[in-house]
Amino acid sequence: MHVRIDPASKTPLYEQLRAGILDQVRSGELIAETKIPTVRGLAEELQIAPHTVAKAYKELEAQGVIEARGRLGTFIASGGDPTEDNAARAAVAYVAELRALGMDDDRIRELVDTALRRG
Repeated sequence: MHVRIDPASKTPLYEQLRAGILDQVRSGELIAETKIPTVRGLAEELQIAPHTVAKAYKELEAQGVIEARGRLGTFIASGGDPTEDNAARAAVAYVAELRALGMDDDRIRELVDTALRRG
């Protein structure tokens, strides 16, 4: 998850973070069941205060965008369409498997394009 925060912006940091995560969910970059960083982990990564991340996460949870699952962590919430959710999880698993085999994103796209043409 890559979110840009501009400390010089007039928009509060938590709002920049909330909007950034929401944009990634809407674009499909973050899909249902994706585990997102812990509050502390993301705060360290972005070099902002943990309470800032916690506030953004709290608002996203209230909106139904993310869900906290206790010790399991925090995840992107289900979009409500089980078929879409299952397909997205399958795609993520496929990409992870190919990356584990050492393939880069361009080669993965080529393989998917070839499979679609043959299908």
